[in-house]
Amino acid sequence: MRKNFCRISLLGAGLLTTFPGYSSYAASGGNSSPTTVVIDAGHGGYDRGGIPGQRVSEKDMTLDVARRLKSVLAASGYRVVMTRDSDVFIPLGTRTAIANSNRNAIFVSVHFNSATRRGASGIETYFYSRDSLALASAIHHYVVGGAPSPSRGVRRRGYFVLRKTSIPAVLVECGFLTNPTEAGYAQNASYRQKLAEEIAAGVRSRGSVASSFSTTRVATDETIPLQPYMDQTRVTQSKKSRSKRSARKSSRHKKKTSSKPAEIEARVASSDREG
Repeated sequence: MRKNFCRISLLGAGLLTTFPGYSSYAASGGNSSPTTVVIDAGHGGYDRGGIPGQRVSEKDMTLDVARRLKSVLAASGYRVVMTRDSDVFIPLGTRTAIANSNRNAIFVSVHFNSATRRGASGIETYFYSRDSLALASAIHHYVVGGAPSPSRGVRRRGYFVLRKTSIPAVLVECGFLTNPTEAGYAQNASYRQKLAEEIAAGVRSRGSVASSFSTTRVATDETIPLQPYMDQTRVTQSKKSRSKRSARKSSRHKKKTSSKPAEIEARVASSDREG
């Protein structure tokens, strides 16, 4: 995803509708206050997505899946907001502003992966805040269960659209368009419909699926590393503590080996610092 740090101030839903590509749909499911799902079709306009020379355009695939996802969720009674519903470029700051302007909402960003290695494959789902883990776990569980591609796990990453949203937010990578097999899947309308249905199933079941697992595990039974959750200050302090212990150990080692030639002592000290 292209980083865009422009600051945009949006006041009210009325102003939001002036942005090209933005649309809102309130389903008539009899629910006076339905959960809102903000669907973000990755890339768009001049931002094709993927890597240079990639044959299948990511922006087209994400928009198609996002539109299908909108229809499935609306039929289930959800209020659906699209950050874009046409081939236009929407800055990342605008996408997060749209998400944050909606109450009782969740944010789902649809993407496809790419890599220089043609053999790279699989589905992976990203989140940033702890509040988003249940949603990420459920969506990943269903998408992987309905796709022939392997699971690459649920991962914590500080992507702009995840880091800057104040509501539960997930980014799902629906396979590699640089992998001939997965690109073939993506170009099939039935497969894109299947992806939309599985993402929707994850949205609907985000509470019940996640409740079966601890807060450090995901729906695919893959362990989430604990370190990414740690405050950076604690991580830095931990590294400093290890450095101090290493320095004390190095000092004791030098005293024990004081009889060695100077060049050997220098090599030992250098090895301690690098380790």
